[in-house]
Amino acid sequence: MVFGFRLAMLALSAPAALLNAAPGLGTRLVGAAVVVTFITSYALFRDWERFGPLLLRHPTLLALDTLFGALLLVSAGPDTPLAYVSVCTPLLAGIAYGYRAAAVFASLQSLILLLVYATTAEADTSLAEKLLLPGFCVITGAGGSALRNLVLRFGAATQALAETRARLAATEAVAAERARLAREMHDSVAKTLHGVALAADGLAATAATTPQNPALITRQAELVARASRRAATESRELLVDLRRHEPSTTTDVLEELAARTADFTTRTGVPTTYHPTSPATPTPPLPAAVTRQLLSIAAEAMENAHRHATPTSVDVRAGVQGDLLRISVYDDGRGLPPGTTLEQLRRAGHFGLIGMVERAASVGARIRMGRGDHPKGTEVLLELPLAPRRT
Repeated sequence: MVFGFRLAMLALSAPAALLNAAPGLGTRLVGAAVVVTFITSYALFRDWERFGPLLLRHPTLLALDTLFGALLLVSAGPDTPLAYVSVCTPLLAGIAYGYRAAAVFASLQSLILLLVYATTAEADTSLAEKLLLPGFCVITGAGGSALRNLVLRFGAATQALAETRARLAATEAVAAERARLAREMHDSVAKTLHGVALAADGLAATAATTPQNPALITRQAELVARASRRAATESRELLVDLRRHEPSTTTDVLEELAARTADFTTRTGVPTTYHPTSPATPTPPLPAAVTRQLLSIAAEAMENAHRHATPTSVDVRAGVQGDLLRISVYDDGRGLPPGTTLEQLRRAGHFGLIGMVERAASVGARIRMGRGDHPKGTEVLLELPLAPRRT
């Protein structure tokens, strides 16, 4: 804005300065001063990002501009619009260099204006008129200095805000990662290790009470070994997932869900059946991370039914219906206690259902837990919106 104002005032005052200049050398000097001042102001006006740092590093450039402006002011006279260009100089000094430079340039420009008035003004020019523009120079210098301080404070506040947002983002990222690790540990390694402990307790009890039954001891020992290998595999998968930077290959979620359902039946003895609800509809490819979250939710639902609901059977259904992938895990057990909320579960230290809700939210899925349309038991219904299919 300052340089735009300077350009306008220069354009209005240049003809008067050239006309009032002495013929010959005077006209050439004034013409050169007009060209240099105009080009400098235009360059800074159009490309401040490029030329502005040069002006900020070298205050002598503004001093040279002041001298060229004084030459034009002497030629054109203090009553032309060019006199207002001189008011811009202390303003620029205050903005670019601070209050000390503003004081220096305001004093210098005021002195130049007073000398011009003393040499060119008419005798009836009052003292108040002679001091008007020098007073404006002092005011604009102070205004430029105040504006500089305001801009610097705003910049410091903006930087502090950006740093605070960065720290908050880092804190949220760390909290999200801790929550994810807690879910992974709870839904995989922790439960498997709990099973290992139970199997080991059973093995110890069998060995102590019926040592003459080697077949039973062998089966229980194989169960401990199988559970231990499963815990090792889950730990390794968790570590690999932590170190993975590139996206994994896609996995058919329905095929993997069917396999996990069969494995759950073999491992727990709870009759569990898998029913595809859309056998003729191909499953859309999903990122491995999304597939893993969906499978973890379904596996957690089956584990919760086995550990807490004492069901006689578990029914798993999955398929694509329109633009939704639906996965349902229903058990005919005792069901959730009436009035159960996530906050109550969190305070009680039960994080299984909380982890399921967090996993669903992380992939943009909807999850509902309750009886649903069944007279008893619990149904976990998971719905994942899919991208519209292209035909």
